[in-house]
Amino acid sequence: MSQPLKRDTILLVDDDPVARLLTASVLEQQAFEVVQAGSGREALARFTEHSVDCVLLDALMPGMDGFDTCEALRRLPAGSNVPVLMLTGLDDEGSIARAYEAGATDFFVKSTQWTLLAQRARYLLRASRMRAELEQSRSKLAKAQRIARLGSWEWDLATDCVMASDICFAIAGVAPSARPVPADQFFQFVHPDDSATFLGAVARLRATAGEFDIEVRAIGPQEEDVFVHIEAEAERDANDCIISIAGTTQDITQRKRAEAQILSLANYDSLTGLPNRRLFQEALSGEIDSASRKSGKLAALFVDLDRFKNVNDTQGHGAGDALLREVAERLSQCVRWREGSRDIVARIGGDEFVILLTAIGESHHAHRVAERMLEALRKPFVINGHENFISASIGIARYPEDGNDAESLMRNADAAMYSVKAQGRNDLRVYSPELNVADRQRWELEKDLHKAMERDELVLHYQPQIDAQTGEVIGAEALMRWNHAGKLVPPGVFIPIAEVTGIIGAMGEWALITATRQAADWIAQGLPPVRVAVNIPGSHFQRPGFVEMIETTLNDARLPAHLLELEITETMLMQDVSSTIASLKQLKKLGVRLSIDDFGTGYSSFAYLTRFDIEQLKIDKSFIADMNENNDNEIITAAIIAMGRTLKLEIVAEGVETREQVKLLQRHGCHLMQGYYFSKPVPAANLTTLLTELADGQMPEHWKLAIPAARNGRVIPMLHSARIAQVA
Repeated sequence: MSQPLKRDTILLVDDDPVARLLTASVLEQQAFEVVQAGSGREALARFTEHSVDCVLLDALMPGMDGFDTCEALRRLPAGSNVPVLMLTGLDDEGSIARAYEAGATDFFVKSTQWTLLAQRARYLLRASRMRAELEQSRSKLAKAQRIARLGSWEWDLATDCVMASDICFAIAGVAPSARPVPADQFFQFVHPDDSATFLGAVARLRATAGEFDIEVRAIGPQEEDVFVHIEAEAERDANDCIISIAGTTQDITQRKRAEAQILSLANYDSLTGLPNRRLFQEALSGEIDSASRKSGKLAALFVDLDRFKNVNDTQGHGAGDALLREVAERLSQCVRWREGSRDIVARIGGDEFVILLTAIGESHHAHRVAERMLEALRKPFVINGHENFISASIGIARYPEDGNDAESLMRNADAAMYSVKAQGRNDLRVYSPELNVADRQRWELEKDLHKAMERDELVLHYQPQIDAQTGEVIGAEALMRWNHAGKLVPPGVFIPIAEVTGIIGAMGEWALITATRQAADWIAQGLPPVRVAVNIPGSHFQRPGFVEMIETTLNDARLPAHLLELEITETMLMQDVSSTIASLKQLKKLGVRLSIDDFGTGYSSFAYLTRFDIEQLKIDKSFIADMNENNDNEIITAAIIAMGRTLKLEIVAEGVETREQVKLLQRHGCHLMQGYYFSKPVPAANLTTLLTELADGQMPEHWKLAIPAARNGRVIPMLHSARIAQVA
């Protein structure tokens, strides 16, 4: 009975157990014996315990990484010749170079092509055996030379003829010959553009009796370029005279193509083919050096697409990639009209592009190019039969006015672009020094805002909502303020920063907890119950577990749910109608009140209001502000009030500042108001004082002019006892 063939043993080293399991499974299916190790140190131990034919080694591992492990393997007695295949990333040129320095035999790009990995391992094993056999037999040397595309030749200077191996003749494109061929016939394979390099090397060798090592192009059999590596040294006779030149020629075309591919991946964007950040930075630095010597001018343009994320979200990343390629083409066309220039369009990541305009002459040239780009990008992008419309924000920084090095020029172009974003997008702006001041201030605010909660710098101010018939405070809107460096920062300044940095969620929870506890504290002080209204940002409302968080907050504060009112905007309400309705129903089940803030500024229709279980509409202050001057605003306000009453909704007018506005609202049937006429947002202690005075029948003097129920400066407590009964 014949013995089964011994299977090759592979030591597989990878700290990722899932990747190791998948790779081992494929290798075992390919008839390999697999020994696994999860770290570099474990690999060294397994290597000494088993007879290993090949090592597959992950480059990046915690602790002892693949490079250190490879070096340690090479120092072991049995590790000097074992093939090591380093698993790395194709676009990581540094890791590839380091792998070879550490002694790796080859590298392999990590991917899901497991069968290809098995075949690469098999190739390494075969090459390893061949090298071992070469040491034992000269016949196997020729075989190895054919595999390596390496041939030898000898040039007899006396006869001026060359004798070469078959592989060398094949590389030279000359028919194999058992007899020497003339040197000029043999060496005609060298590309005409590189013949001077080759002849110069030969001349130096003959003059010095030394050696040379060069790489030149050769003309292949199909007239394609082939790259060859030529090494040669002189041979002398007994009289120390050069009699011949012996050398080798190797076809290194595959290696050069691999190097070119690695270089391309290191310098070019794989999606668009444009230069990437690295190549652009090098080009920009070089052009700045050139411009400084010639007193020239150039400009850097930073282009960021507006709302590109919508394409990915609605049509998929494939459509997004297609759009980015088209954007790259349109931007490139905008600079090609300048013949003889060295303008560069590059993609530096995501939907960000940068453009280098060289030798621009006058500064307004960059402005014109940017305008051309904006116009080109406004045209529809047809992707998979669908029209897509996007725009861009462009920042411009000029050399030498706006920066004298690549880093400052890019930073200032970026600052100009973000200024466009902040002002509405779809435009361009040239950098000005004031932008750096604004950026610095924004950065300082962002840094300090992250610590605002732990420093207890956030406070809530409360603006009362008044029943303009009775003078009763029926609610209070909680408005967040930031006590930063002794000054109160308005929410319009720090809320957008909180949303961008992602801390708005934690701040929103803090506001809910603080407001509910304050409402419960007023009840504990024996004051009439006052419901508190808290604004909820869209991102917070859509978070998983939001309803549960509200319930926990109410329970912890021991506040009845009907005394908490959540204010949401029309825009947020319409973002995801189905999920919004589900959340609203859960909140209503708890008993929480719901209000639409800034009503009239969004895009919801009255018909949609019937789908949402809302108790209150707050008329946006922009309508109230111009009621005295703009009859249209009064008509709109009256229509909203009438519609709300029809739908049995509570209507609150925001931004009420004058007695005339109060009277107009009362005339149209709106009696719940909020604004500076009654009170600006005040700290909790101030509102406590107001509630106490009202409970005692004390009313601010100017209220009496607008509140019909006021008699002799005292408020008529119409609903206090009913509310207390509700709380009880």
